[in-house]
Amino acid sequence: MAEITASMVKELRERTDAPMMECKRALTEAAGDLAKAEEILRVKLGSKASKAASRITAEGVVAIHRSNDHKLGAMIEINCETDFVGKNDEFLKLARDCAVLVAEHDPADVAALSALPMGEGSVESTRTALVGKIGENMSIRRFARITAKGRLAAYVHGGAKIGVLVDYLGGDDQLGKDLAMHIAATKPKALDSSGVAVDLIESERRIAIEKAREAGKPEALIEKIAEGSIQKFLNEVTLLGQVFVKAEDGKQTIAQLLKAKGASVAGFTLFVVGEGIAKRTNDFAAEVAAQAAAAAQK
Repeated sequence: MAEITASMVKELRERTDAPMMECKRALTEAAGDLAKAEEILRVKLGSKASKAASRITAEGVVAIHRSNDHKLGAMIEINCETDFVGKNDEFLKLARDCAVLVAEHDPADVAALSALPMGEGSVESTRTALVGKIGENMSIRRFARITAKGRLAAYVHGGAKIGVLVDYLGGDDQLGKDLAMHIAATKPKALDSSGVAVDLIESERRIAIEKAREAGKPEALIEKIAEGSIQKFLNEVTLLGQVFVKAEDGKQTIAQLLKAKGASVAGFTLFVVGEGIAKRTNDFAAEVAAQAAAAAQK
């Protein structure tokens, strides 16, 4: 069995937000397998153990550029070290200008974008000069360029921390705006179930089965219960399955909304600043010491 180290406990703690001792027990039960330990915590603690997946910690902004006919759009995420710099006018201008370059030149990757002309030099020299002027590192993380099958609706939310481009056909401008705002609010993983990773679905299936068994459900019904849980999960994480955030009855799904409007969605792109770059601000060592002291007093 693999040794359960403090760094392993810390990593699982950061992934799940579960209590430290629960993380250690899960790792012990999983023989040091982090992925398996995370599943164990999901079974025991439910949704509380998946908070880290949506936690936003890295700073920066999302910028969007659309053509006048809304047929072409580009979205870019540029990161910096502090929220203060994320509000700097020159930093924001760099993001906007880069979004325009992505739309106009269709660079293959960040390196290609960095080599494009900007001002008296290139994107990279402009970035470097701004780093020197402000005294804080910044980097271009990712971008997307979309040629619409219909037309593009765009939405930027939360101080440019969340950006959405949605390609929709039919309907009107208000529908496009509503769809983009809904996506920003609910953060779906895919348009429909075909876009959800198989391993993610299987992970949810295993968790549902274990929860049903722990609840003492009859073995003959466990698979049926798991399938119901999977369908509920897919409705929650796919755009078409989600309940529209502005639904007056609290029941109308996006699929139903689109049908009523004679519209459809070809696809969407969602950027959340810092997504996947989780960095905790709390002191892990202090947390360990505090829990040890509390245990000693019992």
